[in-house]
Amino acid sequence: MAVVDVHRFAESITCHAWSPDHSMVAFCPNNNEVHIYKSSQDQWERLHVLEKHDQIVSGIDWSSKSNKIVTVSHDRNSYVWSLEGGEWVPTLVILRLNRAALCVQWSPKENKFAVGSGAKTVCICYYEQENNWWVSKLIRKRHESSVTNVAWHPNNILLATTSTDGKCRVFSTFIKGVDVKDPKAGSPAESKFGEQILQLDLSYSWAFGVKWSPSGNTLAYVGHSSMIYFVDDVGPSPLAQSVAFRDLPLRDVLFISEKMVIGVGYDSNPMVFAADDTGIWSFIRYIGEKKAVSSGSSYSSQFSEAFTKFYGQSKATTANEASESSKSRGGVHDNCINSIVPLSKAGSPKVMRFSTSGLDGKIAIWDLENMQEELGHQF
Repeated sequence: MAVVDVHRFAESITCHAWSPDHSMVAFCPNNNEVHIYKSSQDQWERLHVLEKHDQIVSGIDWSSKSNKIVTVSHDRNSYVWSLEGGEWVPTLVILRLNRAALCVQWSPKENKFAVGSGAKTVCICYYEQENNWWVSKLIRKRHESSVTNVAWHPNNILLATTSTDGKCRVFSTFIKGVDVKDPKAGSPAESKFGEQILQLDLSYSWAFGVKWSPSGNTLAYVGHSSMIYFVDDVGPSPLAQSVAFRDLPLRDVLFISEKMVIGVGYDSNPMVFAADDTGIWSFIRYIGEKKAVSSGSSYSSQFSEAFTKFYGQSKATTANEASESSKSRGGVHDNCINSIVPLSKAGSPKVMRFSTSGLDGKIAIWDLENMQEELGHQF
């Protein structure tokens, strides 16, 4: 089993993030608060409760260099929290939104952060030294619905977004005076602020979690139709692949190497996808599963399990089969996994440890060190 630690912190968790040394975790227990816990001697101790938002906190990110926490909420506000004298002090960020803020992420250089919202808008926030406050620039008139997720390219300029309009887009976020043009960078990175580099219409349903590979050469995002999409050569002529699977949809993804992705979602079990030597992506296995899921009799059991979940079959045999199938695939989480966070240094080519949180109130830490042989040479 790849899981090394599981702890239930609350009835439900909407999002979580880790401190730079991974000794503390910040999460929202499905309300307007952010709780910070520290691990000591195999026990978790609550250190702080951040109370400033008026509604559910929908996004948290903890910077690895500056040790600042950024939070966003359905109350349309964002705060940047700084540790001063043992207390977390909030600074309000004016987002200029008329709908809920849904997600947030620091840029790789941590001089900006992006906020996705229900206002069909992305806010790019940065710090103005002269005025000593955080300001935002808006990317408007591109999204046709709520922005569900954002992901920064390693070059600190390009930003990928997903939306409930089913599309994935890539924008330039170059801000004069904040970013420096890289002479080695391609033309997309030198585009003006808010310019759309790419729009992907691969999904016919809501699109959720999006991530870049460590090199920034590949983009992955998921759709609500039990599909995951991989895009190479992001630009005017991208190469796209769609991988369908039989289980419930995913909500978030994470590259653990250039050729391997972990997906998490409504099936409550992390799924492994990998690319072969020819670059073709496919579903490999569940983490913690003894055998990879294959065709034949397993399809019947999977169909029965899905039928049971959606229609509430009360047959004892069917329920037992579903329970056994779930246990064989891990069984760490009891409900939808809504976020996956790497536990490695920023810019690392491989992610050996990561954490997941879900609607069951649990945070689980996974270690892939002992699974390299099972995951194959792509890892």
